[in-house]
Amino acid sequence: MGFDLDLTLADTRDGIAAVYDALSERLGVFIDGSVAASRLGPPLEVELAHWLPPEEIPEAAALYRSVYADIAVPATTAMPGAAEAVEAVRRAGGGVIVVTGKNVADARRTLGAIGLEADEVVGSVFGADKGAALADFGAAAYVGDHVADIAAARAGAALSVTVATGPYTADQLRDHGADVVLADLTGFAEWYDAWRFREIGAVSTVT
Repeated sequence: MGFDLDLTLADTRDGIAAVYDALSERLGVFIDGSVAASRLGPPLEVELAHWLPPEEIPEAAALYRSVYADIAVPATTAMPGAAEAVEAVRRAGGGVIVVTGKNVADARRTLGAIGLEADEVVGSVFGADKGAALADFGAAAYVGDHVADIAAARAGAALSVTVATGPYTADQLRDHGADVVLADLTGFAEWYDAWRFREIGAVSTVT
């Protein structure tokens, strides 16, 4: 089972807003951290392009990443139902891969901060570019909060499972073609157990 990280497993909004605010102060450039944190999903450089000219983005991105662990990680919490969702997969004997736009080091720190473990973590990928990691891992489904996570699932030949805990409503996720839409991860375990039962039943019937 594949999972996205920000706003799927981890609530990083407060921490990321604080990092952007610190960046704004250090660079002497206006950046609204709360606005930036409301658009989580795309790569860091995409968000920085809203606030800085192209030639200043690489330095700003390096500064952002250099302070992330100290500022953002301590302010990160688990999304409701995250631990139970991972446990449901583990209980069924399944593996867990986290595929995220966040760099691997900070992704691992984030998972550690919220007490979750993954068999594999792949970072710095977005949208359909996540598909290769999902396919290599053999993920049957990918869970995310962003429409780009639907594209990721499609690219990885996985079921698209979405949670309306990010920038998109449940209706918007459905309109973008998600196979499954949940309000949040508190409903994941029940869905997963039922889905797995149907999948195993289908295989048993065929064989």
